[in-house]
Amino acid sequence: MDLKEKLVSSFLAFENRVDIDSPIHDIRTEAIKAFETTGFPSKKEEAWKYTSLKSILKEDYSVFPKQEDALDYKDVKKYFIHDIDTYNIIFIDGKYSSHLSQTTHDKMDVCLMSSALNKERYKTVIDKHFNKIATKDSLSSLNTAFSSEGAYIHIPKSKVAEKPIQIIHFSTGNESALMLQPRNLIVVEENAQVQIIERHQSLTDNPVLTNSVTEISADKNAIVDYYKIQNDNANASLIDNTFIDQKGSSHCLVHTFSFGGKLTRNNLNFYQNGERIDSTMKGITIIGDKQHVDHNTLVHHIEPNCESHQDYKGIFGDSATGVFNGKVVVEKEAQKTNAFQANNNILLSDKATINTKPQLEIFADDVKCSHGCTIGQLDDSAMFYMRSRGIPEKEAKALLMYAFSNNVLSSVKIPELKQRINKLIAMKLGVNIGFDL
Repeated sequence: MDLKEKLVSSFLAFENRVDIDSPIHDIRTEAIKAFETTGFPSKKEEAWKYTSLKSILKEDYSVFPKQEDALDYKDVKKYFIHDIDTYNIIFIDGKYSSHLSQTTHDKMDVCLMSSALNKERYKTVIDKHFNKIATKDSLSSLNTAFSSEGAYIHIPKSKVAEKPIQIIHFSTGNESALMLQPRNLIVVEENAQVQIIERHQSLTDNPVLTNSVTEISADKNAIVDYYKIQNDNANASLIDNTFIDQKGSSHCLVHTFSFGGKLTRNNLNFYQNGERIDSTMKGITIIGDKQHVDHNTLVHHIEPNCESHQDYKGIFGDSATGVFNGKVVVEKEAQKTNAFQANNNILLSDKATINTKPQLEIFADDVKCSHGCTIGQLDDSAMFYMRSRGIPEKEAKALLMYAFSNNVLSSVKIPELKQRINKLIAMKLGVNIGFDL
């Protein structure tokens, strides 16, 4: 039995386990039918032309973990941004860990998706926002069919979350191979603000496949600052589907830091439904060995006087493969749009590969839009200059690569997170840079 057949046959057992009378029962049923019809994406599809899932789908994943495992904070502390006070929503093998978490219902909700799906007090928000902006592609449909747990964050009107929120998913290796499907819903109402840090982390070398869906609704004048840290073990794969619906004058920023994992696919989609909206997405990818990272982005400009900014930097060594497929759509009504898109890459090895495809679809005539990509190697003249000043070759390369990616870090708004990413970059580059940001 292949993975698709296993998932379809497991759906009825899953529904009986969570609640056959769930308010989203019909949504789940339609979703599993959609997945059964389409199956997993293949390289025959244009959006997946350079990314094959064959190597990760051959594992015999456990869909339902057989046992729970507790973790001590001291054993996983290094994966937290522990320098600052945060709310924490922590999951272990897909199950909520109460002793590692710190949630709240004080003037806002930072809690669990399972609670939101099954309690009457959340019904209005769930009915309005759950599964409303996620596309009906096969992987999002698969997640919807099995959605039961994840983070539920609701920031009411004019409320500013006083501290960041960390969402961390740990996999312990209790299963020989595990598939996880977390579902996050984040609703930020008018004039509200929130900062969120998300991480998926395996604690062993056992294969893990995570198919995640996050829906974010940003109302008028809302500010959402979202950070994704992807630095997992060599046998962990992540398919991250994020959908953001923005209303007038809202500002949403998503930073994606991809340093580890076997295969990572980031599907990041912004929908601008209002005027004077600002959408920002930035990313740094530093990988080697046979790692594969694929960034697939969409910004849909629907109304006038809006901006979007995309800036992705990639450094690829050994036999690593990078993919960037960025799409900006400007509708006829979206006059005065200002859209910028850039993807710059450095190849450190003759065997490393980057496939980049920036795209603009413009139907308006009064816009300012630009896109571009570069692929190259380190500047020989800059290397010669640094070597002539007594800087060893290894450190010189690291400093050049650090400078190459630094402008992405400049927009990180949490100083402690910026320092952590700085250290991760230094670790990936194999040197001690010797300064903090």
